[in-house]
Amino acid sequence: MRKTCILIGAPIDSGQRRPGCLMGPAAYRVAGLGRALADLGHAVEDRGDVALGPLPEMTPPEGPVHDLPETIGWTAALKTAVEEALGDGFPIVMGGDHSLALGTVAGAAAHAAAVGRPLFLLWLDAHSDFHTLQTTTSGNLHGVPVAYAAGRDGFDGFPPFPAPLPPERICLFGIRSVDPEEHAALLLHDVSIIDMRVIDEFGICAPMREFLEKVRAANGMLHVSLDVDFVDPAHAPAVGTTVPGGATVREAHLVMELLHESGLVTSLDLVELNPFLDERGRTARLMVELAASIMGRKVFDRPTRSFG
Repeated sequence: MRKTCILIGAPIDSGQRRPGCLMGPAAYRVAGLGRALADLGHAVEDRGDVALGPLPEMTPPEGPVHDLPETIGWTAALKTAVEEALGDGFPIVMGGDHSLALGTVAGAAAHAAAVGRPLFLLWLDAHSDFHTLQTTTSGNLHGVPVAYAAGRDGFDGFPPFPAPLPPERICLFGIRSVDPEEHAALLLHDVSIIDMRVIDEFGICAPMREFLEKVRAANGMLHVSLDVDFVDPAHAPAVGTTVPGGATVREAHLVMELLHESGLVTSLDLVELNPFLDERGRTARLMVELAASIMGRKVFDRPTRSFG
């Protein structure tokens, strides 16, 4: 089905400590994301990069939390951008570190509530990102968006999350790095956890189809947040949070093709691309190819390419 793909740049570095993610939106454009989508027959509208508005005045939080005013500002700006874009088409947010999902999922949730449909979240990531401001030990706020979307306490200063997602509407897929505080909290919530152990035992298709069937049965909207580190760093090195044992290129494309065939995805994040850590654009091109797969490119459509 032909869609209107709305590209939104989110040049965000504030959610983590490794500079470079703010160059992500430019890297996606250079790697040909818009062209790849147009070649599939989709209309493409690039709305440029979201600008950070005035920052909230607030007392610095206790503990190690970094760049809280900036992260709250980006959350508000991206919520508005995604909510508006969902009224016009299919938003694809080009990041930027994963703290951007604080705003993108909030925008998707606000739109879903306005049209009377439940929102589901598929988190393709090495990490569960289920910390709150109180439990994070690193202070890096790219590790908190899922907890915010699930309505956990501990987000003082953030705009209230519109229509928090019941945990059973959240699927953490491909995770393999969970801090003890996150693990304890996840035991208290009915989040669907498809870690790499589950994938090794049962494969990609069965657990993915089970989650997608839940979305379909509820007539839900599906927001997909794709982190570079979902893929094994041997194939996608341009990320500051590498965790060995991730998805292969073949497995990642299979996930994308299953999502496309479901027809359920309504918005997409592409996050944590750090071009400063890339090898001649290798990771940026892979992420563009994965985005093309989720939008309809089949395995036999992919051209052979060289890194020379």
